[in-house]
Amino acid sequence: MSDFSSIRPYQDAEVKPTLERLVNTPELLHTLIGFRYPKLSGWRKSLLAIGLKAYLRWRLRNIDSVYQFQLEVESYMDHMIKTTTSELSSSGLDSLDLSQPHLFISNHRDIALDPAFVSYILHHSGQDTVQIAIGDNLLTKPWVSDLMRLNRSFIVKRSASTKRDKLKNSRELSAYIHHAITELGDHIWIAQREGRAKDGVDLTNAALISMLSLNRSKSQPFSEFIKQLNIVPVSISYEFDPCDEAKANELVAQQQGHYAKQEHEDILSISRGITGHKGRVHLHFSPALQGEYHSAKQVAEELDRAIIGNYQLMPTNWVAAGRSEQASLNPRDVDHAQRYFEAKASTLSAEAVEQLLAMYANPVLYKDKVF
Repeated sequence: MSDFSSIRPYQDAEVKPTLERLVNTPELLHTLIGFRYPKLSGWRKSLLAIGLKAYLRWRLRNIDSVYQFQLEVESYMDHMIKTTTSELSSSGLDSLDLSQPHLFISNHRDIALDPAFVSYILHHSGQDTVQIAIGDNLLTKPWVSDLMRLNRSFIVKRSASTKRDKLKNSRELSAYIHHAITELGDHIWIAQREGRAKDGVDLTNAALISMLSLNRSKSQPFSEFIKQLNIVPVSISYEFDPCDEAKANELVAQQQGHYAKQEHEDILSISRGITGHKGRVHLHFSPALQGEYHSAKQVAEELDRAIIGNYQLMPTNWVAAGRSEQASLNPRDVDHAQRYFEAKASTLSAEAVEQLLAMYANPVLYKDKVF
């Protein structure tokens, strides 16, 4: 059997050499400084990088396992949650038998934070963190790949150009996910489709379910295989999306036919997502899928019903949809949402404002369509 070395997360024996590589990566040091001091440049930034390198080497000196590294990351998560959210809440987790590994499939709004919040809530419920599926398109720099794989991410190879290579990569990914769940006993997180739902429409790509089932033996019924995966739909709701302006501008550019993705653009999105204000954030964990499903399309439709149906609508969603009166909202929340959109309208084109409002309104509109 493959050891999955090209895609699996790093193991404990790889932690020390990986941390040493990271500490000696000037670009990473400058990126970390940029998060904290975005206006700093020149010799001051270089001088601070020298100090940061020494501090990180001291801070990380005793870390020699993935678990210890994640405990270190937790302190930064705590700070991020305290400073960029007004509330982080969850529901539904107590209905799951977490003694069994699960495949958490969620909607996808933020590159890094969607799985990070799932892991954080599981950890604070006494569970191991999830292994995270991450596309190789995000790993444009070696230090990003190192950081992600240290943090229990496994790689989804999306850069193949031929159908043969794409199928080979999909089979390897399917086999790895099945291996991680059934043999390693690990929880897994994967998004319901490739890429973020920039328009706020959280629909599952049935091809994801087809990929998962590539590992199914011909003698095993499809519904039995799906039950074995313990698929849990997760609805992740953000009151404010720190990347909403960038997403709206991208959607407008795509409509006009002149959008060109910039180099390392996803890394900037990760930075914005982490540092930007998110307001209230809520995660709902639906019961594991245990029905009699006979096709990938049926599973995808059930995921949509659960994810969209249990999405916690925020004041920004109701106001953008023009339906705040029917939601029994606090008037202060309505006023806050209205002022938020007015501020956005002062800096965006009319076309981008239209896209931004649709992005926030679609969770309301699609909940009507699903139910």
